[in-house]
Amino acid sequence: MNIDKEIDTRGLNCPLPILKAKKALTEMQSGQLLKVVSTDAGSVRDFQAFAKQTGNALVEQQTVGQEFVHVLRRR
Repeated sequence: MNIDKEIDTRGLNCPLPILKAKKALTEMQSGQLLKVVSTDAGSVRDFQAFAKQTGNALVEQQTVGQEFVHVLRRR
């Protein structure tokens, strides 16, 4: 997978990971991939809801140790 932009939201709690992702997505082109790394367990549910509400595709979610990785495709 070719990630176009990555943001680190480790240590930030809801809603900051979503807000940072939203800001990053506005700076990206349609079809580009954004990777978000978070330590907030609630971010899994939050990013699912965010993708549904905004029309951006949630391409992948995975848990790596204590971190949660989300990959979104800009609509």
